[in-house]
Amino acid sequence: MLDYSHLSALAAVVRTGSFERAADLLNVTPSAVSQRIKLLEERIGAVLVVRGQPCTATEAGQRLCQHVELVALLEGSLRQNLPGLQPESRPVTLRIAVNADSLATWFVPAMAETAGFLFDLVVDDQDHSAEWLRRGEVVAAVTSHGKPVQGCDSYPLGHLRYLATASPAYVERWLPDGLNEDSASRAPCLVFNRKDRLQALWLRRALGADVMPPAHWLPSSQAFVDAALAGLGWGMNLESMVQEHIRAGRLVALEPSEPLKVPLFWQQSRIVGPLLGDLTRAVVATARTMLSPMPA
Repeated sequence: MLDYSHLSALAAVVRTGSFERAADLLNVTPSAVSQRIKLLEERIGAVLVVRGQPCTATEAGQRLCQHVELVALLEGSLRQNLPGLQPESRPVTLRIAVNADSLATWFVPAMAETAGFLFDLVVDDQDHSAEWLRRGEVVAAVTSHGKPVQGCDSYPLGHLRYLATASPAYVERWLPDGLNEDSASRAPCLVFNRKDRLQALWLRRALGADVMPPAHWLPSSQAFVDAALAGLGWGMNLESMVQEHIRAGRLVALEPSEPLKVPLFWQQSRIVGPLLGDLTRAVVATARTMLSPMPA
C-alpha cells in the first residue's frame, strides 16, 4: 500500500514547483516534505521529482500525481453521498484540457458558474485535447472529437465560427488582385502553433489546392486579432472576436467569406461523472448559449 501523506507531498511539490511552497501548503517543514518524497522514491524504486526551478515530475512521478488527483476526486464524490464524512479542507482540483479560443471566449464563464473546485487548465488544440484524456492526464476536455474516448461520456457543445480576416492595408499590399495560388503563397499568414491547421484548411477550401504561405507564429487568441489589425498577416480569427472590427472597417473578411465551422464536444471521465455533474451542466449550458448551434 502507498502512504498517502507521501503521495500528497509529491503532488504538492509538483503543483507548487518547490519544496518550500509545498511545505507551506501542507503546514510542515521543507525537510519533512523532502523526507516523505525520499521515502516514496525508495518505496517505488525510481526518481519521482527533478529538482530545479521549478521542480517537475518524472514520468513515474507524474503517474503517481494523476493517481493522487483521481483519489481526491473519488473522495470528493463520496463526500457528496455520505454527509457523515468530514469535508475536505481544500477544494478539489480539476485538471481539464481546453483549446485556447474556447478559453478566450466562453469557457471561463462556465467555470465561474461552478463553485467548490480549483481548476488546472491544460491548453491544447481542439484536435489534440482528447489525447490528454486517453493518457489519463485530465478528467475532462473540450475537443473537436465527438466519439467518446474509452471510459468517457461525450456531450455536443456547438460550433466555433472562424473568418479569414486581414486589415484593409494588408489586403491592398499583398492581395490587390484578390486571393489566388500565387498571391497566397507570398502573403504572410498567422498561425497559432504547429498544431494549428485552420489556415491550411481554409486555403484548400478557397483555392482547391494546398498552399504553404510564409507564417508568423502567435500562440495567443488576442494576439491573432491584434496582429491582423496591425497588418502583420491574415488569419482565421473567431467571428465573435472580430465582427465589431469588420463592422468598423478595421478588418475585412477575405473571399470566400463564409465562416469555417469547428465543432466542439465536452468529454469527461465516467469514473468521476457524479462529481463533475454541476460543471458539465454549466459547460454545456454556457457553450450552447455562446456558440453557434450544431444541426439536429
